[in-house]
Amino acid sequence: MASRRSRRLGSLVPFAAAVVLLLLIASAAAAAAGSPDRAGPARPPLVLPLTLAYPNATRLPASSARRGLGDGHNPNARMRLHDDLLTNGYYTTRLYIGTPSQEFALIVDSGSTVTYVPCATCEQCGNHQDPRFQPDLSSTYSPVKCNVDCTCDNERSQCTYERQYAEMSSSSGVLGEDIMSFGKESELKPQRAVFGCENTETGDLFSQHADGIMGLGRGQLSIMDQLVEKGVISDSFSLCYGGMDVGGGTMVLGGMPAPPDMVFSHSNPVRSPYYNIELKEIHVAGKALRLDPKIFNSKHGTVLDSGTTYAYLPEQAFVAFKDAVTNKVNSLKKIRGPDPNYKDICFAGAGRNVSQLSEVFPDVDMVFGNGQKLSLSPENYLFRHSKVEGAYCLGVFQNGKDPTTLLGGIVVRNTLVTYDRHNEKIGFWKTNCSELWERLHISEVPSSAPSDSEGDMAPAPAPSGLPEFDVGLITVDMSINVTYPNLKPHLHELAELIAKELDIDSRQVRVMNVTSQGNSTLIRWGIFPAGPSNSMTNTTAMGIIYRLTQHHVQLPENLGSYQLLEWNVQPLSKRNLEVKRHIDLWIQQFLSKSSNRYNLEWFNGASEERAPYKKQSPWKLNKLSSELMRHVYPTFYPMRWWHATYGASSSALLEV
Repeated sequence: MASRRSRRLGSLVPFAAAVVLLLLIASAAAAAAGSPDRAGPARPPLVLPLTLAYPNATRLPASSARRGLGDGHNPNARMRLHDDLLTNGYYTTRLYIGTPSQEFALIVDSGSTVTYVPCATCEQCGNHQDPRFQPDLSSTYSPVKCNVDCTCDNERSQCTYERQYAEMSSSSGVLGEDIMSFGKESELKPQRAVFGCENTETGDLFSQHADGIMGLGRGQLSIMDQLVEKGVISDSFSLCYGGMDVGGGTMVLGGMPAPPDMVFSHSNPVRSPYYNIELKEIHVAGKALRLDPKIFNSKHGTVLDSGTTYAYLPEQAFVAFKDAVTNKVNSLKKIRGPDPNYKDICFAGAGRNVSQLSEVFPDVDMVFGNGQKLSLSPENYLFRHSKVEGAYCLGVFQNGKDPTTLLGGIVVRNTLVTYDRHNEKIGFWKTNCSELWERLHISEVPSSAPSDSEGDMAPAPAPSGLPEFDVGLITVDMSINVTYPNLKPHLHELAELIAKELDIDSRQVRVMNVTSQGNSTLIRWGIFPAGPSNSMTNTTAMGIIYRLTQHHVQLPENLGSYQLLEWNVQPLSKRNLEVKRHIDLWIQQFLSKSSNRYNLEWFNGASEERAPYKKQSPWKLNKLSSELMRHVYPTFYPMRWWHATYGASSSALLEV
């Protein structure tokens, strides 16, 4: 397919290798329970969180940033989607395997037909988000022994799997079976399922931050099929991806009544192993593109793939779409794209407010074979320019010489997509995915916590947003090519600039470490909660990270240029150790040899937790106070109290 490394559809050439098991654990839709087409058993859905996992610059080089995101009463469960920056990454969900459970972040991919995680025995696996799966530590693990239906690893006497993807990455390993948990507060009890235990990975699979793939494609041994066969869910799943600025989302396994204004397209499982729709026309600003409707019906037809970042059209359709959009934005300046390796079509001057893009860019409609229409807003076909503020680029590309139309995650931002396999149709409902539960009047939402129990689990209350934990600290590593011989006197100016560009209070940004090497300076920044709060929500943290990874921070020429190297998010419980470690480094820098001894104790707000320091100082207490205030504040930790005792009699509180 397309030469861009931006999709993860499995190879279209069938592999003669192993039985590959896919782990389809996904979403909420208008399936059997409430579908007017066919009667089906009313089974409550399994709902899982999705996360848009932002790519780590040290794990995801620019060359790979364009790859795809992937190849009676029954209990339910829901899982959130976690974001990895839809324009440059992938959506993940948390899955727990084994007894006791081992946790993994898996890319949600409707175009893949296998679910796998790196195994402890892996001979060629990258460094991923979580430790590798250790079968020996799970009391419930069992290998899938060789049989007539699989390719066999004779050395292990175990079935194998192998998968290759369109961006030239691959995964192979053996098949195992174990208990899978979908979150502690899921109503669906843990279930035994078959999955891939990975021994080799190449390409983007090797370099990605996520642990593995959760395949949502069609397959007899997929987790979706396994759960349906067990009778615990209906044959339907749904995905709801967040928007351009607010990521995250939800995945629901099983069926639930469709919203009344959901639009549907027929999906033909016989024609293609991928989830396809009957796309007939594309309208730009209300006007149909002059195309033969058959152009969207070649080869596999129009494929919907959650593992693909962008959208890919046959050449003739792409040219018509590009020209139609370009003709409607004459007021904008056409500029170069952020990556010289690609001839992106980008426009400057549209502003940073995503909600106002419709005032500049045209709306787009996709018309299905049944006449129903899916309306797309600009965020469904644009991505932010990573180097120019207020600029956007087309997220629709030519699919090389491949006649297949491939619609990736960008097209379904803020859209609930229901894969109703039972009724062979796919539904679309435009919504704010961060408010999905309120709009669907659902009172229970997913938890990301694991469970080692096989018993029923209580539902969780609806969240106000998408946070899984309170964030105590965001650390950002940045390399700056400076124009000044010494950057340190300008750190305060730089901190204020970064805060302004990230739309946060300047007191939230603090320098944690500075190392200069020639014209390059490595800086670790700490971004703290605002005001007196000890934490920020996951949604707030993701918004900050989004702006960082989209290069909203633009340095003036007098400060030079920068490269974002790495970022990390720490839960509140972990922040204290990080803060104390860096404070210790600063104390060692400012305090030197002397006969005067003092004690420093760090107070975490009103907490009684303390970190005693015994150092020798050449300064009197007032000198110590002024030096700490001058050097540490405002370029270090805000509103932290130190208790300094000088000698045996005098003491003071230092606010730094």
